[in-house]
Amino acid sequence: MSDVESRKPFSDDESSLPPMPALDRSNADLTSVDLSEHRTKLSRHRTVLSDHRTEMSMRRTGMSFQRTRMSAERTLMSIIRTSLSLISFGFTIAQFFQKLHESEVVSSATEPRRFGMALVWLGIGMLVAGIVYHVQFMVGLRRTRVAMKHKALVHADSLYPVSLTLIAAIALLGIGIAAIAYLLS
Repeated sequence: MSDVESRKPFSDDESSLPPMPALDRSNADLTSVDLSEHRTKLSRHRTVLSDHRTEMSMRRTGMSFQRTRMSAERTLMSIIRTSLSLISFGFTIAQFFQKLHESEVVSSATEPRRFGMALVWLGIGMLVAGIVYHVQFMVGLRRTRVAMKHKALVHADSLYPVSLTLIAAIALLGIGIAAIAYLLS
């Protein structure tokens, strides 16, 4: 059973204050004992509330790790989108002017071809930088979570699923490299 499962949920009877005892003011000793017992109940009540707040704080912290991970995924997706645009535009420009040159519509396709290849290289470079940054960030995030777990600030380890965005980025990197190889041939 995990840490989360072993904790009992916060119930309504724990959230209500212990009732004030009926005091018999004619007997000072009995009144003193009744008030002392009531103070003990109030103290236990505060402890229960404190445990509940700590539990909620740990859960919020755990959820913030998931939000941060998803934010890193969105950042990589935006890098993929930009890289894909650069690679595809660069390849299209280089191929378009190469075909115009082969059809003898333009006398030289060297400059547009270089420009197209530069765009492809820029897309590949941006994608490599994005992949490296994403991997470093995720490794750091995992290390931080493990350190916080050891300090009992969050519950058990959270399994980070395989990043489909990272797989897509690596696949696009392969496509970009294939595009450069084709343009160089």
